Amino acid sequence: MSRRGLVAGNWKMNGLIEAADALVSGILAGLAQRGGKVQCDVLVCPPFTAIQSVGKRIAGSAIKLGGQNMSEHTPGAHTGEITGQMLTNIGCSFVILGHSERRSMYGEDSQLVSRKMASAYRDGLTPIVCVGETLQERESGKTLDVIRGQVSAIFPNLPADTAKREQLVLAYEPVWAIGTGKTASPEQAQEVHAFIRGMLVEQLGGGVANKVRILYGGSVKPDNAKVIFSKPDVDGGLIGGAALKPEDFLGIIDGF
Repeated sequence: MSRRGLVAGNWKMNGLIEAADALVSGILAGLAQRGGKVQCDVLVCPPFTAIQSVGKRIAGSAIKLGGQNMSEHTPGAHTGEITGQMLTNIGCSFVILGHSERRSMYGEDSQLVSRKMASAYRDGLTPIVCVGETLQERESGKTLDVIRGQVSAIFPNLPADTAKREQLVLAYEPVWAIGTGKTASPEQAQEVHAFIRGMLVEQLGGGVANKVRILYGGSVKPDNAKVIFSKPDVDGGLIGGAALKPEDFLGIIDGF
């Protein structure tokens, strides 16, 4: 695989500052034990209140820092929101957008996610845009139709600059596999990832499409990471629950 893998930890709404510091310290210690032989990029996305503290802990290390969400707006009268500039100001280089929990619990649709993506680029962040189908949609045979709609929405707002397009990260997260213990089979994951890659080729050309990383998210664990990551169009994982335990997160990193 010509693309470098990426394992991103989405800590969701978990961890006061002390717990977040302990978690990232455990990850740092594990990476140090591996002596710099990690074969992928590593990203952690703490809750907003812990980002700055975690950022200080990982300063000078290979671990990258990201936010879990951001506003589409520029600074102004948007109470309770946070801009991409605010994230970059405290050391973030990535931001997760359109996670299924944001879509289902907070009514974010694909058009809003696309606008947030444009704002992330504007503010100097690499967007990780999440897509995925529900169990009902999969059982109804609508998986690829859902994915087509969600991925198609991003194209109108992608920057024209080739380098920025190549920075894009997509994350396929079957909603029915998030936090349920269920996992798409490696073959199911590869089918959707290959479909997404094909859409990228059609819209952006093979040169860009082959640089874009597509992550899998949904109950990835140390014992299944290696086989999932071995698929040609799976470039890493967006990790939820397992990212909250250093030994599990490190075990997933070892999947590369």
